[in-house]
Amino acid sequence: MKSGGLMQAFAFLLKAREGSGTVRLLFSCIRYYKNGGDVPDCCANKKPGSLLGGIMPIGVHLVCGLQVVTRQRAKVVPMAQGDVVEIGFGSGLNLPHYDRSAVRSLIGINPDDGLPELARKAIARQDLPVELLVESAEAMSLSSASADTVVVTYSLCSIPDVLAALREAHRILRPHGRLLFCEHGRSPKGRVARMQDRFNAPWRWMAAGCHLNRNTGALIRETGFEMEHYDIYDLGLGTRILGTHHVGVARKR
Repeated sequence: MKSGGLMQAFAFLLKAREGSGTVRLLFSCIRYYKNGGDVPDCCANKKPGSLLGGIMPIGVHLVCGLQVVTRQRAKVVPMAQGDVVEIGFGSGLNLPHYDRSAVRSLIGINPDDGLPELARKAIARQDLPVELLVESAEAMSLSSASADTVVVTYSLCSIPDVLAALREAHRILRPHGRLLFCEHGRSPKGRVARMQDRFNAPWRWMAAGCHLNRNTGALIRETGFEMEHYDIYDLGLGTRILGTHHVGVARKR
């Protein structure tokens, strides 16, 4: 926003209720704009009991469980085989898509962002044994060369140090192991990519640190993988800013 007067108007109208959690959130938004858009990846790391800390896990679960998103998961998750590690396990939305006859073991990795509580309920409803590790994908406790497949869906967009997480995925994979990925990310179309760059900061603030403009393929290649299959396409959601998808299979070099 360019108008300082508009910010002052917001502050005036909300002053009488500035003690409420909702208004504190709105004032945080105002401070975001007044500070030039420089905000931390805060939403995914809110303390339990805070406004965003309570709402965000449910919101992420609902949005990531939409049918259009579920169809994209179904393109890659069934290809997992052997000893599997899923980073960004979230609320366990990938569980129904695993091929039980092909998966020997499954370990889910997710930080303590409120989603593991939902994940444990999903695991209890499944017949697939899952070990859930509440830790960062950027520094996993797993041994090197311990996995045949790493799965990541709709998580590379929001991991703060995405290159560290991908290097960890490379480390834990056995020789020629595969990374299966399904992400939204940077559009190959210049005009859309510029819009993604423009709206990335406010989107991060609203959407748990999620980035609109990460170039998934380039990041994966940079961390020691070679593409076995890679597709970029638009979901046709009426806007390509969020709907550009990067989906594929990469193999450890």
